Amino acid sequence: MTQSATEVMLALGLEKYMVGTAYLDNPILPEYEQAYRKIPVLAAKYPSREVFLGVEPDFVFTTEDSAFDNQTLGARTELLKLGINSYLLPIECEKPELRPDRVTMDNLYQEILDIGRIFGVEERAQTLIKELRSQLQITQAKLGKITTKKRIFWYDSENPPLTVSNWGMPNHIIDLAGGENIFKDIQKKQAWVTVNWEDVINRQPDVIVLIDASWSSAEEKRRLLKSNPAYAKLKAVQEDKFIILGFSYTMPGIRNIEGVRKLAEALYPEKFKQ
Repeated sequence: MTQSATEVMLALGLEKYMVGTAYLDNPILPEYEQAYRKIPVLAAKYPSREVFLGVEPDFVFTTEDSAFDNQTLGARTELLKLGINSYLLPIECEKPELRPDRVTMDNLYQEILDIGRIFGVEERAQTLIKELRSQLQITQAKLGKITTKKRIFWYDSENPPLTVSNWGMPNHIIDLAGGENIFKDIQKKQAWVTVNWEDVINRQPDVIVLIDASWSSAEEKRRLLKSNPAYAKLKAVQEDKFIILGFSYTMPGIRNIEGVRKLAEALYPEKFKQ
């Protein structure tokens, strides 16, 4: 359940274990398309409980606690009674008090390692983590020291806007890419938070990151910002300072490292010309 979970499984070569997948936010990564096409897609978003149970799974892996709502698969405790184990990211734990104090790439590496252990491919998991760490180091080396960080408004979706707090993978991606989240003062153990447009305008971001997803396109958000006279007060809107980033790069998964590079290169292109 969820693209980031699906791509972790595929990156570890575990497609033969997958009786179904669901909920893509963006097109699957090209290197996994062939393996992905062999897996039944149960639904465009979350499947119904009946469809889910129909493929007789004994394990479910997701990066979103919403998969276990009463309207979707149901509580994990109820699934366990049916003999169905589950893995939910610790940062998405149903009890916020059990979530980590900070979200970093270490949470991603632990997710990969956990899944590797569950499926008996720990060596593959370690290799993947080593590759991801190396890719991040290359990006960080190119960035170097950023003396004046560009201030970012991360526009996820909806109106009033859903953005990111100082907790969660998106905020960590911003930090690693040399940016500064204009709503970093929001102290909550939840990655996404709703704010109001007045605050966005008052904080005057240098750049607006438009998140692109099947359910909320970047172009829709750009149109909203360009068509409403009130948002013309934003210098970033006046100057077309937009960066588009796929939603799947922001959920804890193998795309996070590439998400840092994409954002860093868009913010400081001069550092990536060599």
